[in-house]
Amino acid sequence: MEKSGGKNFSVKAQLLKKGAVLPEKQSAGSAGFDIRACMDAPLELAPLERAAIPTGIALEIPLGYEGQVRPRSGLARNKGVTVLNSPGTIDSDYRGEIHIIVINLGKESVTIQNGDRIAQLVFSPVQNAVIHVTDTLSVTERGGKGFGSTGL
Repeated sequence: MEKSGGKNFSVKAQLLKKGAVLPEKQSAGSAGFDIRACMDAPLELAPLERAAIPTGIALEIPLGYEGQVRPRSGLARNKGVTVLNSPGTIDSDYRGEIHIIVINLGKESVTIQNGDRIAQLVFSPVQNAVIHVTDTLSVTERGGKGFGSTGL
């Protein structure tokens, strides 16, 4: 991982398929590493169609961190393609091939080609919590109001 303003740590990567490309930053100030498709053939996504796109890579993310899979803004704006479970989480104990679940929210079909940048990966620390059962919770002004209760 290249040096940036935050805490640096190592992430091991395994290239599982011929043509797989390591996630890479496009600029020194980028928060995310672009992830590329690694496919044998192009994939056409019709409007509202979703697919799990293989990347050909597996990662060893250190304990205490996760990999967050996020959409690429240009792909979302220009083509309507986004990451369906955004942000997706790659857990530190997962060692399988990373697949990116994308959906075409545009009005036209979109073709994903081998090597296309399809998502970005941001590493983030994970805080552990201990959850305790209780009979009561503290009272707040908001209480149980949710889903737009504070306005649009």
